[in-house]
Amino acid sequence: MVTRRPNLVIVISIVLASAILAIAIWLLAQMHEDALRRAQDSVSNVSLLVERDVSRNLEIYDLSLRAVIEGLKQPGVLNLPPKIRQMVLFDGSSSAKDLGSILVIDATGNIVFDSQASPPRRVNLADRDYFQVQRDSPNVGLYISHPFTPKVSSSNVSIALSRRISQPDGSFGGVVVGTMRLTYFQRLFAGMNLGAGGSMALMLTDGTMLMRRPYDPKIIGRSLTGTSNYLRFLQQPSGNFFGTAAIDGVERWYAFRHIDMYPLILDVALSSRDIYMEWRRRAWIIGTLIAALDITIIALAVLFSQQLRQRRAAEEELRVLARTDGLTGLNNRRTFEEHAEEEWHRAQRNAWPLSMLLIDVDSFKGFNDLYGHSAGDDALVDVARCIGQSVRRPGDTAARYGGEEFAVLLPDTDEAGATRIAEQIRSAIQALGLHHVANSHHVLTVSIGIACTKGQTFATSRALVNAADEALYEAKDAGRNCVLCYPVAARAERRSVVGLPAR
Repeated sequence: MVTRRPNLVIVISIVLASAILAIAIWLLAQMHEDALRRAQDSVSNVSLLVERDVSRNLEIYDLSLRAVIEGLKQPGVLNLPPKIRQMVLFDGSSSAKDLGSILVIDATGNIVFDSQASPPRRVNLADRDYFQVQRDSPNVGLYISHPFTPKVSSSNVSIALSRRISQPDGSFGGVVVGTMRLTYFQRLFAGMNLGAGGSMALMLTDGTMLMRRPYDPKIIGRSLTGTSNYLRFLQQPSGNFFGTAAIDGVERWYAFRHIDMYPLILDVALSSRDIYMEWRRRAWIIGTLIAALDITIIALAVLFSQQLRQRRAAEEELRVLARTDGLTGLNNRRTFEEHAEEEWHRAQRNAWPLSMLLIDVDSFKGFNDLYGHSAGDDALVDVARCIGQSVRRPGDTAARYGGEEFAVLLPDTDEAGATRIAEQIRSAIQALGLHHVANSHHVLTVSIGIACTKGQTFATSRALVNAADEALYEAKDAGRNCVLCYPVAARAERRSVVGLPAR
């Protein structure tokens, strides 16, 4: 089937190439999803790790503040010697790395007790937000301040954790505050692997930036209120999404969470470029290979199809050569006999008339002797052209029967129709005017014998041919350049009756 339909090879190759491409696209899509899934897992793990570290340290520091408040309530603590009082009020956590001073501030903002100095440093902190919030809000609990530069030291930018000290009657009695350097968060963030375009940020729930990676001191304290990402952070306790950072305009996959009971939001993000960098490299390799494979498959199919077409053309040419006379281009004798057998059986089944013409060039041997075989071949070609021009119906068959003899098969044609066509052929050949001095008419002529199944009984197609051949010989004997029908004797009697001249 494929050999008979070369285009089917190309269609099959295109379908195969499309299937391979579809599978490759599906695999790449799965790899794309896997890359995002791995990034999501990585971001979630990092955010959970950072959250737990921050939460634990804040909890430890808050416990230290609570311990100071409880210590101040104990009777006699205020009367202890300064060194002992320092040991009672301030535990060792206050000296941990990145933790600043723990201060006890009175109701006017002055430092009463200082974990790092005795006597305490003389600084008024009434203007700080951590003091004012505790003074104005009795039930605020633990408060985490906005970033600031400490007055009591020249250390780095810090935040403060504060708790209110209340008098027995509930009135404001001061604040216990502990500072934490932002370098703690900077070092914590720097230890996480987020890729070249990753980011991590810690902010207050009001949108104030406390720390961000990549680090930029100008961003610390900046408010993100109103940005699209910040609005999404407020919608739920945790989540993830694709978003574009307002700070640097980079698209990233964000995983965010609110840190326990603290007014803090942590977000960890990987850039889309980093997430899909490895995928893009593999996709380029796979895509190139698949494209090359598909192009190769289709190209080979096209070449194979061309070979099949050439083979079919060669086979068709051989078939035509095997069925065609090489000189005249008409059917050869073998092909004619096959058609004659088929048409004879069809005529027998359907009771249709079938006529046959046998045509012979008059005195052709003499033509060859006088003018040469090359001229004889040209004359046969001209005769064949006249025959072909007179036999035009699709079912009609014209053939070179042998040497200078030709045959014509006329299905569904009675004797009258066959005679008319035979006369057209005879007159057309005579009209060629091919000079022939050995012919009594001095031009090339033909004699034609006709046999028709209508009114006659022929046992085989061969019998029909023989009848036409008999009529041809009678035409030759009648002087050539004439048309006679089988049976000739009956025709001769009819011609004498109507007074027609013998040919």
